[in-house]
Amino acid sequence: MYQKSSISVLFLALLALATTFPSSVQSQTTRVGFYSSSCPRAESIVTQTVQKHFKSTPAIAPGLLRMHFHDCFVQGCDASVLLDGATTEKTAGPNRGLRGWEVIDDAKTQLEAACPGVVSCADILALAARDSVVLTKGINWKVPTGRLDGRVSLASETRNLPGFRDSIDVQKSKFQALGLNTQDLVTLVGGHTIGTSACQFFRYRLYNFTTTGNGADPTIHPSFVPQLRALCPQDGDLAKRVDLDTGSAARFDAAFFTNLRNGRGILESDQMLWTDASTKSFVQRFLGVRGLQALNFNVEFGRSMVKMSNIGVKSATNGEIRRVCSAVN
Repeated sequence: MYQKSSISVLFLALLALATTFPSSVQSQTTRVGFYSSSCPRAESIVTQTVQKHFKSTPAIAPGLLRMHFHDCFVQGCDASVLLDGATTEKTAGPNRGLRGWEVIDDAKTQLEAACPGVVSCADILALAARDSVVLTKGINWKVPTGRLDGRVSLASETRNLPGFRDSIDVQKSKFQALGLNTQDLVTLVGGHTIGTSACQFFRYRLYNFTTTGNGADPTIHPSFVPQLRALCPQDGDLAKRVDLDTGSAARFDAAFFTNLRNGRGILESDQMLWTDASTKSFVQRFLGVRGLQALNFNVEFGRSMVKMSNIGVKSATNGEIRRVCSAVN
């Protein structure tokens, strides 16, 4: 067993890794400490706001993390997911279950009072996603800032988001289109270590999936099927929420990958990370399987988040600093 001092040294080493990223993953328009002069309290205001809401509603943590992911995959990381309107991204199926809108609005109100017209909604969302991981016992990382907010938001473009029935090839294609590789895919999907899913997104795996055996998806461990059926009866409430990481849904850790190895993945697209050879090796590395070079999930998650958060950063010609996050200026 490690001594306390050894654990402290290990933690500090991981923290140093998690907050040091290659310059290649940062675009020219973002940098760590962007608001250090123009709005010195910007990051602390966002952190304190997320902490306040998390204390009363812990579910906002996975909600904000998903929101940032969904934002970056459509139009880039430009807060387009926050815009209100009859046909905006917010109205699309994949985004209707997102939580945490009020957290972003609260932070924006405070930032506008402290530094009017300085801090973008896109940066608030990127910072809030990081803070959500920290609050659920994940590791910290430095978030490059300096994004601008987009002016376009279309529900039809949410087809770019990875789907719960997507094959690994389709998932890889969607990630590669945005400059993210297979390791990024496995790492970022690992964000499902916190949060829940509605029965409607996986109940089809439990009943009449096959005509043999127990009728369930054969990639689900047989002992897990009765448990899931009890949570999501065949004629039950499709909106009922179920933990994505059984036994560890409130803590940001690598237990999600252990569940995949044990046939206890909730979404079909998640379980495929174990059954497909091209992604299984990364899952095994996060699990520390002997004979493979180990990867630290928390450290790699921070790196992939920085990489993702620089997708499609807007320029002055197609971006702005919104006064209100739900509407263009």
